[in-house]
Amino acid sequence: MNIYVSNINFRATEDGLREAFERFGAVSSVKIITDKHTGRSRGFGFVEMPNDDEGSQAISQLNGYDFLERQLSVKQAEARPEGGNGGNRGGGFNRGGGGGYNKGRGNDRSW
Repeated sequence: MNIYVSNINFRATEDGLREAFERFGAVSSVKIITDKHTGRSRGFGFVEMPNDDEGSQAISQLNGYDFLERQLSVKQAEARPEGGNGGNRGGGFNRGGGGGYNKGRGNDRSW
């Protein structure tokens, strides 16, 4: 089971997060997501647990759990859409403008 964990304290380590989840069973992997430019934690990550029952128990017990002075938000991770890469970002790049060829030159044409 892939588990999404958010509201992780920026001081948290993957080892510390692993210890919290290992109380409920085996943990395959732990990844705290970091900013690619600064290397600083982005405050969320993923925990992989091979046993779904243990993963479900971890979710129910750790959601709202006070971990390094922050209450974790824990839920089953949603599957990525086919193709990955985040999909469409919604556009919004056309900012208008343009024109202005004869702007302010007293264009005499009457169309």
